[in-house]
Amino acid sequence: MAKLSHITESGAAHIVDVSDKAETEREARAEGHVVMAKETLDLILSGNAKKGDVLGTARIAGIMAAKKTSDLIPLCHPLMLSKITVDIEPDAALPGLRVVCTAKLTGKTGVEMEALTGVSIACLTIYDMAKAADRGMRIENIRLLSKSGGRSGDWRAD
Repeated sequence: MAKLSHITESGAAHIVDVSDKAETEREARAEGHVVMAKETLDLILSGNAKKGDVLGTARIAGIMAAKKTSDLIPLCHPLMLSKITVDIEPDAALPGLRVVCTAKLTGKTGVEMEALTGVSIACLTIYDMAKAADRGMRIENIRLLSKSGGRSGDWRAD
């Protein structure tokens, strides 16, 4: 069984030393869903939500959150990200919104947590901006879709 990288032999938490790692191009994609009533989805897509542009605000919030990941998650390295995108698409089958965050850099450590943080905060922002219309919304299925680069190589969700 693999051991946890953020725990020392004595059980103390620490930030992982990445100084001996090579700089490689690294990218991660994460997704999440905000499930809501069809009427709420229609309200958001029409641009008539009480608080304003839900999709634009959620996109910016997700980007800002990805940049602040190391401030939010104690053992994450502060990273110089070269790319962050937050894509939000309606999904009538949910009904709701599918949110995908991509984070990228050239560096010594991965960007999975940045992509997951970006998607999480974008989903929370959608909820916050539309909760007056639909308190029953659900945030679901936040997960890593893929990562590339680094010693462990590429990985994709099934």
